[in-house]
Amino acid sequence: MAASKIPTLALTAGEPAGIGYDLCALLAAGASGIPARLVVIGDLRALDARAAARGLGGAFRAAGSAGPGLEVIDIAMPAPVVPGHLDPRNGRAVLACLDRAIDGCLGGEFDAMVTAPVHKGAINDAGVAFTGHTEYLAARTRTAHVVMMLTGGGLRVALATTHLPLAAVPGAITGASLLETMRIVDRDLKSRFGIAVPRILVAGLNPHSGESGHLGREEIDVIAPAIALARSEGIAASGPYPADTLFTPAMLAQGDCALAMFHDQGLPVLKFASFGRGVNVTLGLPIIRTSVDHGTALDLAGSGEIDSGSLLEAVELAAALASRKPTQ
Repeated sequence: MAASKIPTLALTAGEPAGIGYDLCALLAAGASGIPARLVVIGDLRALDARAAARGLGGAFRAAGSAGPGLEVIDIAMPAPVVPGHLDPRNGRAVLACLDRAIDGCLGGEFDAMVTAPVHKGAINDAGVAFTGHTEYLAARTRTAHVVMMLTGGGLRVALATTHLPLAAVPGAITGASLLETMRIVDRDLKSRFGIAVPRILVAGLNPHSGESGHLGREEIDVIAPAIALARSEGIAASGPYPADTLFTPAMLAQGDCALAMFHDQGLPVLKFASFGRGVNVTLGLPIIRTSVDHGTALDLAGSGEIDSGSLLEAVELAAALASRKPTQ
């Protein structure tokens, strides 16, 4: 994989009442060691205030200006920013930060984007239906099918479904959607991660992977046929495996990525192995996007002790992916 010039990354600061602004300030303190040019997108005044509260004055500067600190494309929040206190009036401005990063990636201004956490409730309370970054990015880039994958602790875990009520999961798992998910995982692990033949370990949906149909037929009727079709296309997929044995070290060592059927089937395992260092990667997009593996932590914003490790890992992974020449 050939390296290119140092990439330019857009970093959206996230929900201003949460720890995203704190994380950006902490990241600015150690930004000299990051192999990328970072451009933060958020409210410059609020970012300066959060940095000052943590004794990190001079962490930021307006984009295009000279001096120390990370560049900031200033998108002002319409309501005062108070750490730990959500204000729905800022919800649309938070989305405007995302839009600016997406447009910049699509237009070639940025080589990748990294997202600090947003608060879904605050955005919905602002009158915008919002289920998560992954779904929003898919809609904004007009991508029909994307895959949420988290990395960390030596693991990669992709999801067949994302932010759905548990009762809605079985109906959302179809043969066509599973096959497309495996295609995307296979393609992006090859082109972006440089894995020549990605081995995808597919979980079943039901306990014991359905127990031969006695605990559910999704494995027989949907999941196994989708795996067979994927294999017929040359994709190294296998399963379906019972999730309680798939997520063991011996089994995981046999694959490059585990494909879980729903959010809380796969992510508790990965977060146990890597919380504070995990990275969320959206596969299938025409742009590179990584994110932290945690939420807004309103109780820690402004003064609490926080760990910026996940954001640093997300920035470093975005820089690595953007620096690689994609393979076909």
